[in-house]
Amino acid sequence: MPKMKSKRGAAKRFNRTGSGKFKCSHSHHRHILTKKSAKRKRQLRGTTTMAAVDFPSVRQMLPYA
Repeated sequence: MPKMKSKRGAAKRFNRTGSGKFKCSHSHHRHILTKKSAKRKRQLRGTTTMAAVDFPSVRQMLPYA
């Protein structure tokens, strides 16, 4: 049986943490930033952990992560 392939788009967006959760960056921080407040843009910086409801689908896209 051949090896399973990872979804390459998901592999570039999500990283596994040491505890087994997935790290991801916030959305809405790429463009059209002029109408967003400074507080909102500041809170979109950095990474966050993925919601538990999305965990099974990401784990299926990244079988070896």
